[in-house]
Amino acid sequence: MNAFSLSDGHQRLQALVGAWRGEEEVAATQWTDAGTATAEVLAEAQFGGLFVVQRYRQRRDGTVSFGAHNVFGYDQQNGLVTMHQFDSMGFVPASPATGMWNGSELMLERSSPRGAARVSYGFDGADTYRMKLQFRPAGSDAWQDMVSGLYRRVSPSTINGF
Repeated sequence: MNAFSLSDGHQRLQALVGAWRGEEEVAATQWTDAGTATAEVLAEAQFGGLFVVQRYRQRRDGTVSFGAHNVFGYDQQNGLVTMHQFDSMGFVPASPATGMWNGSELMLERSSPRGAARVSYGFDGADTYRMKLQFRPAGSDAWQDMVSGLYRRVSPSTINGF
């Protein structure tokens, strides 16, 4: 545990902690076909709440189609939430996504040579959140929907294989 109390920014990250199951709408992109998916998310506070480590697994047609390991933190000096993401696509992030809370919604954005990605987490209370991921290809001004979902808190014992 930390010998100090967590900042408000670190405390806000705790909204992500828990076991979650979601239903997703997947848009057609250069990486996948349109359709529906289910997702399981397991997020744990680490180092006394300074970071939240999130493991995400998406299934389509009963098969794991995408996985990610996200590490959320709070940069007190700049007042920004950070998210380092490592996923089954294999792209190595040059820098973390950064963003801020706007009420009960967390919005993060990251740029790379391929383009920009932004993700929002909107909390509808302690046991439900909505996630939306969008992508803007390099050289474009238009954001494209990639995945959106509604996630509900579940018992950690109902999520297997993480």
